[in-house]
Amino acid sequence: MTKQFASAGDLAEKKISFTEIGRDLWAFTAEGDPNTGVIIGDDAVMIVDAQATPRLANKVIEKIRTVTDKPIKYVVLTHYHAVRVLGASAYGASEIFMSEKARSMVVERGQEDWDSEFGRFPRLFQGHESIPGLTWPTMTFNDRLTVHMGKRRIDLMFLGRAHTAGDIVAYVPDENVMFTGDIVEYHSACYCGDGHFSDWPMTLEEIRAFDLDAIAPGRGDALVGSGMVNDAIDSTADFVMSTYRPIARVAQGGGSLKEAWDACRAACDPKFADYAIYEHCLPFNVARAYDEALGIDTPRIWTAERDKAMWEALQG
Repeated sequence: MTKQFASAGDLAEKKISFTEIGRDLWAFTAEGDPNTGVIIGDDAVMIVDAQATPRLANKVIEKIRTVTDKPIKYVVLTHYHAVRVLGASAYGASEIFMSEKARSMVVERGQEDWDSEFGRFPRLFQGHESIPGLTWPTMTFNDRLTVHMGKRRIDLMFLGRAHTAGDIVAYVPDENVMFTGDIVEYHSACYCGDGHFSDWPMTLEEIRAFDLDAIAPGRGDALVGSGMVNDAIDSTADFVMSTYRPIARVAQGGGSLKEAWDACRAACDPKFADYAIYEHCLPFNVARAYDEALGIDTPRIWTAERDKAMWEALQG
């Protein structure tokens, strides 16, 4: 390899923000690192996405304890990626929710994803020795599950494939707020290495149809107000399709992965080069878009070995 992945050199600590986006609804954000949502009900707390390690999860717990002493009873995992799920044990929750499809992906590729992400992004795995193993849900569902926390209702929903095949959102009707996981990003690149480019824009439109007052996205600042919400949905859709279209033209024309990389950079660098984790995501996005354009519907499993082989091909 001529150089390492961009993420391997990203070692600077990020500034943490803890923003109330609705009554007793909070977004834990950190300058493009994975976000965590916090929903406070009448008698308990629900976490949306757990962080990569128990050590990082404890930073979320510290913020929670500045606003409530209610017990953390529920963890919702919007998808299966290691940086979202492996910190779940820190919360001591009695229930862990995930879509049935996401659970099947843990079975199929959870360990490989852990190994791959650990190699790509070492800073996000601070305290990795405290991870007890793969995170498994206690309850799964296919399309919709409603959780009642006293008078507060939370609707967990599968709205369509996007960042992965098993993405879910958490919607809080009484405040018209949604926690979207990585379906929506804000001034952060979308990681599309396990994505479904053709479906993603339609899933974004399903979210837009809620006419939300606020969103806690997967990465980037909390989105408060319809202006920020719609801007983020628009920019996420633009990122996804600006990535896919030039790559698809190259792939379907018989071009190489390296040619697809060059075409993607020409289209995306002018618009997105300053987005968080852009360089980290780019090679994985190119590889997945190339596959999808050639009719490979199910993303191939990423392993540390495949990461390296792909990167070497792109380095020419």
